[in-house]
Amino acid sequence: MIATPFLFYIYKYAPSEEGVTWNTFIGVIEPGNFSNVQSYMHALFTKTTFVLLTTIWFVTSRNWWKYAILVPLTMFLFQLSGVINHQIQFIDEFDFWYSIPVIIPILLLLIFISYKISKRNKIAEDLNEDAVEEVKKLISDDL
Repeated sequence: MIATPFLFYIYKYAPSEEGVTWNTFIGVIEPGNFSNVQSYMHALFTKTTFVLLTTIWFVTSRNWWKYAILVPLTMFLFQLSGVINHQIQFIDEFDFWYSIPVIIPILLLLIFISYKISKRNKIAEDLNEDAVEEVKKLISDDL
C-alpha cells in the first residue's frame, strides 16, 4: 500500500511523443490505441492501482458486507481489461461479456484467498485465547 502513490505516478516516466514505443527492462511498451505511451501507462496504472487497493481491502476485510466490495472490484477489473485490450477504440465501450472469462476466475480466487485468511485468523484467535488462559493460570498460581 505504501508503493501505490509511486505506482500511480509511474506514467510520468513514459515518453509523451506520439507514435513512440518505450523500451523498458520488462519489454517494449506500445501505445496501442492511445495517442502516446504516457497516456496508455496513465490509464493502465490508474486501473491497476484501483484493482490493487480494492483487492487488498476485500482480502483483509472482516466485515459481513465485504462481498459488496466485489462490485467496484469487478468494475475496475472490467476497465483494466479494456485498457489492456488494444483492439477496442473506446475503453468504456468494451463489451462486458468479453471480460467475463478473465474476471470470474480472478474473483473466485480472491474469495478463496479471503476464506483461507479468515479461517486462519479464527484458528489464531483460538490459539491466542488458549495461550492467554495458560499465562493467567501460571501467574495466578492455580496450577
